[in-house]
Amino acid sequence: MSVPQTVETALADRPVEGATCLEAGAGVGNTTRGLLEQGAGHVYAVTNNAEHAQDLRSSLNSHEASRTSILEADLQSTPLQSNAVDLITAHGLCNVVPPSALGRISAELARIAAPGAHLVVDDYEPLPDDAAIRDLFAVENAASELADGTPALTFYPSDMLRRVFEGHGLTFDRKRILLDPVPWTVSHVKAHADLARKTASDLPRRLADPLAAELDRLVEEIGSESTGTMYSLAFRMSER
Repeated sequence: MSVPQTVETALADRPVEGATCLEAGAGVGNTTRGLLEQGAGHVYAVTNNAEHAQDLRSSLNSHEASRTSILEADLQSTPLQSNAVDLITAHGLCNVVPPSALGRISAELARIAAPGAHLVVDDYEPLPDDAAIRDLFAVENAASELADGTPALTFYPSDMLRRVFEGHGLTFDRKRILLDPVPWTVSHVKAHADLARKTASDLPRRLADPLAAELDRLVEEIGSESTGTMYSLAFRMSER
């Protein structure tokens, strides 16, 4: 699997070679592979999804696996020691973190960052008011909030995330644009709709059926759309 251009661009100005790194919210491991390709000494890939962890283990060759530790853990409280990591990445993480958990996760990432460590946070600006895909994400959030009281997606403005991480002792370094506009493909649209349907399936029929019908309508109506912006923020931990 190739490393996405957005990952390569976000890491291009960071000192990866030989560094002890952390991918926060590993997902399918795109950033872990990007770090390994750029010569990371060791990568901790942290995810709370057992299926993602297994898929990542299976995708690494023996040399990559020897330089990777895949940890199934909650990012609000990881098993890593304080001051342990030289470079932390959070690529597309924050948009799936509810506001109630964002402060604890950012504090935990600051805790494990070594003096002088780098942190790269890549995410999405809130979508424009006229973006059709906003309606799909609104239904996805409605299903999630009805199911467990938390939104599935939260698009944080870059200035807000900057203030959050600066509040934990990190110094802002730079901002760059990774995508403008963001290409939300047919497969992206379908994947979000499928996740929302799965969440809604556990709700009472009187709630689940209208949500499923609206998802079907939106998938057909949207197809694909290019809208919004993906940004990359870089920070440095103080030399404490």
